[in-house]
Amino acid sequence: MNLTLGAPLTLALLAGNGFFVAAEFALVAAKRPRLERAAARGSRAAAAAVAGIGELPLTLAGAQLGITMCSLGLGLVSEPVFAGTLTPPLHAAGLPGGAAHAAAFVLALAVVTFLHMVVGEMAPKSWAIAGPERSATVLAPPFRAYTALVRPVLAVLNGATNLMLRALRVDPDASRDVSRTPEQLRSIAVESRRLGLIEESDLSLLTTALDAPRAPLSELLIPVSRIVSVPPAATPQEVLDTTARTGRTRIMLRGVSAPVQARMVHVRDAYVARARGRETPARELAHPVPAIPVGTPVGEAVAVLRDHHSRLGLAVTPDGRIAGLVSLDDLLTTLLTPS
Repeated sequence: MNLTLGAPLTLALLAGNGFFVAAEFALVAAKRPRLERAAARGSRAAAAAVAGIGELPLTLAGAQLGITMCSLGLGLVSEPVFAGTLTPPLHAAGLPGGAAHAAAFVLALAVVTFLHMVVGEMAPKSWAIAGPERSATVLAPPFRAYTALVRPVLAVLNGATNLMLRALRVDPDASRDVSRTPEQLRSIAVESRRLGLIEESDLSLLTTALDAPRAPLSELLIPVSRIVSVPPAATPQEVLDTTARTGRTRIMLRGVSAPVQARMVHVRDAYVARARGRETPARELAHPVPAIPVGTPVGEAVAVLRDHHSRLGLAVTPDGRIAGLVSLDDLLTTLLTPS
């Protein structure tokens, strides 16, 4: 095959490889809800993208088949064409026939590999990730047509793969419903960042969200010396004065003898009592505050406060002493703020 035919064929194979790479990354990275909304507005391209995401194993298999065929084509066609084209000039430059052919082969391999990586892999991947929903709607219709054409081949390949896995006593369907451990999710997040599917800030947020639930509660406690409190007999006006002085809207009751009796009064209730002209003591306006063992992880502490519909919790030591106060706002900030 001469260069006149080989060069256009090489360009076609590179374009095909880029198409499959871009389609694979676009359909993996695209946000399905956005595409579903576009499909609901009548976009057929978005509907094709949603269908492709819905059959992701088949989609990925089709993309890998296309990439493999294009890569094999570059090796079988493009490298010999470029090597055959470069051999005569190198031989004319004084290299012996064998050396000229070897040098031409190495140069051809380098050129084709460079084009394959840059034009056929990296550029399409970057383009797809830069706008995954846009890329998915552009590429999904032709890609869905391709997968429909090669579906029998993909079915045979998937069937052979499943048989091989079952022969190795691996259930090919086990991964569909398996739960993920924090370590597995962290690995997925790191790999997604490496592939450019998420930003560094997203990786930091995900890592924090995975680590924070296991962090000890003791690191977030408000010390006992800083707990704002009023006597159980405090009037609504005294509660309001305490709020004005400290900025706290939830005030603990002073003189609690045991954590299980811990209570707090909200400034809102004090306002209502004063507006009605009542001198209701703070102990009658107070709400119970749950006691949480000081060794409880952050994630479990959040669940306890939510179950008790409380914004505050009293951390207690194993021997029953009060270790400090914990706020639901502080816990949620720890869960959601990147480190």
